[in-house]
Amino acid sequence: MDPLLDRINVRDLLSGHDLSDPSTPLSAPDLRLLINRLESHSLHIKSKVRSYLLSHHNDFASLFSQCNDIVLKTNEISDNLSNILSLVSDPPIGGEIRKLVDEIGRKTKEAREKREILGLLRVIVGICERLEGARLALRNGRFGFAAAEVKELKEALRIGDEEEGEPIVYGLLRKQWADLFDEMQELLAKFMDYAVQFEQDSRTIRVKYRLCVDEMDGIELHTILEAMDVAGVLDYSLAKAADLIIKHVITEAVNYQSPVIFVEDVSQGSEGITEAVLKILPSQDLKIVDVDGDAIYARVIQVIRFIFKHICFENGSWIHSFGRLTWPRISDLIISNFLSKVVPEDASKLADFQKIIKCTSEFEIALKEMMFISVSDNKDEKLSNFAENVEVHFAFRKKTEILGKARNLLLQCDFSVPKEFTSKGPLLKNDGMAINSSKQVVDLLFSSERCVVSKAASQLMELVHQTLQDVCLSSTRVALEFYHAARDAILLYEAIIPVKLERQLDGINQVATLMHNDCLDLSQEILGLAFEYRTDFPDSIKEYAVFADMAPRFHLMAEEILHRQIQIVVYNLREAIDGADGFQNTHQMQQYESAKFSIDQVVFVLEKVHIIWEPLLLPSTYKRSMCMVLESVFARITKDILLLDDLAAEETLQLQRLIHLMMDNLSSLLKSLIVVNSKGKSEEDSRRPVDDLIPSLRKIRKLAELLDMPLKSITSAWESGELLSCGFTIVELKDFIRAIFADSALRKECLWRIENVGL
Repeated sequence: MDPLLDRINVRDLLSGHDLSDPSTPLSAPDLRLLINRLESHSLHIKSKVRSYLLSHHNDFASLFSQCNDIVLKTNEISDNLSNILSLVSDPPIGGEIRKLVDEIGRKTKEAREKREILGLLRVIVGICERLEGARLALRNGRFGFAAAEVKELKEALRIGDEEEGEPIVYGLLRKQWADLFDEMQELLAKFMDYAVQFEQDSRTIRVKYRLCVDEMDGIELHTILEAMDVAGVLDYSLAKAADLIIKHVITEAVNYQSPVIFVEDVSQGSEGITEAVLKILPSQDLKIVDVDGDAIYARVIQVIRFIFKHICFENGSWIHSFGRLTWPRISDLIISNFLSKVVPEDASKLADFQKIIKCTSEFEIALKEMMFISVSDNKDEKLSNFAENVEVHFAFRKKTEILGKARNLLLQCDFSVPKEFTSKGPLLKNDGMAINSSKQVVDLLFSSERCVVSKAASQLMELVHQTLQDVCLSSTRVALEFYHAARDAILLYEAIIPVKLERQLDGINQVATLMHNDCLDLSQEILGLAFEYRTDFPDSIKEYAVFADMAPRFHLMAEEILHRQIQIVVYNLREAIDGADGFQNTHQMQQYESAKFSIDQVVFVLEKVHIIWEPLLLPSTYKRSMCMVLESVFARITKDILLLDDLAAEETLQLQRLIHLMMDNLSSLLKSLIVVNSKGKSEEDSRRPVDDLIPSLRKIRKLAELLDMPLKSITSAWESGELLSCGFTIVELKDFIRAIFADSALRKECLWRIENVGL
């Protein structure tokens, strides 16, 4: 059929005609020829098709038959599917099917749940039976079986691995297991208590191999230990025996002062060993001093070997458990009773300590061989670590001694003042030479002055200097401890003294003054420590050592103490002045006596302060502080007098008399502010008169003059500027004139002149 499907080429049909030019039109004859040839060709094709169909008739008949069968089967399937769909979509039948399916699901679920519950019940019943069996075995003395059951049931019940949402019965089973475990633990502990006993009278440890507890007789000690191991209660059950051996045996073994010996004895029976004892007897060689620790270590090893053999039956796991319980306490006892006591007191003897280090190492190796301590855990090498770090322990011990000494001298010091400073008088002569050579008189490092300090401060700094000298001569680790000891010793003053002397700081006394001097001296001494010692410190300490951070604290303490003392003095003076009731009506005898008593009280307080401060304080500090106190006194008295609004003539004379009385009584005090050694004051202070340091002094003196001065003279003094230079204000002066002088033309004139003077 392929040739029939080829395209008809017109050019082939008109092969005799020139068709090179597509635009050339065809003639009528050409068209007729073309039509005839097409018809001929068409007939040829039809003939070919007919011949092909006839030759393949059977094939086409079979193909059409198959297509017809397929169509018939498709229609049949369609009809069947329609019938099924109609049946399924029918409502009554669909509901029954759904109910049937749901019922099948429920029954299946119920069956599955019943199977699960039945399985759970079997497990629960099995566990209950095993728990009861283990309990019966425990009460019948079958400890091995009971311990194994307890261990397996612990895993089955997932003890310690509980989950939320578990059935309540699991909690009940775990409770039964816990009760059984506690019962077993307590019973095994009773057997161990019976097995290992200490007899106080004979000083003997007795280990019994056949045990009897709660009517269970003939139980082997080894069986008890095996059960303890399986049940995981070895540590709990051995704890009491371990405590007993440490308390009564190990303590005796490590006694450095009263050595003992141990004697072992074993009792044999028909069935083997029935009992082992370890007797503690006093040593006959009391005069021998165990310098190297050989005897102590040998005694401890003997005790542990006894435990290893007769209590732990040479079982490595059991002796290791016993070691975990006892080694921390044993090592602490050896350190406190022996090693710490033989730490050299002098750095030159550190080399002699090497033998003790060797003995200590051999002792721990012997314990490792018995598995008493761990071979791999370095924490168990506590004794070796201590011995090898003896240099640090030596330094720590010295540091403890230094701080103890510092604490004692601070606590015991009574802050008494040397007798030569109990009366008035400066520390220095006019030429700057010291009056005495007492250690309590110190030169301030950053000042040309001297002051008296307490015995505590003097001795404390001596101790600090000795310690820092040791820093310069020591190794790095020792030097570091000494350095911290020096710092801590200084800080002890701050921690102890203010608390110890709190009551004295609330009064006017020499203790507070000495404390001020102590803090001032310590602040300067601290600043000088680094300059004095840093160059000789070990290289690693040079960069680390700091002292300057402490100096401001002590300087601040000194200022606070002095300020507190000044405030207390000022408060006492104000109370005394308050007793004068404002100096009113002094022309009356009773009021005058009251005012005079107040002035006497003021003088008494000032003289007391003078007596305490002048011998002890730095001259410059004394002058500054006393001027502050006097300023407060003179200013207050002047203010009270100037506030009086009506003064009788006699009253002015009495006030003048009181001022003169006070100034006369304070003359020695005022002189002490002038006669200060030139080495104790700055050039500026030496040029300034006392009146400049105490502004109210000039004012109160001038007030005494004004009290009996004529009005014109007062006015002239204001116009000349004299009163203004003394500190009077125009308001004070006008009120003063009105209070003394009666109203008159002269007073008005003078007041006008005062108001209009051009100052």
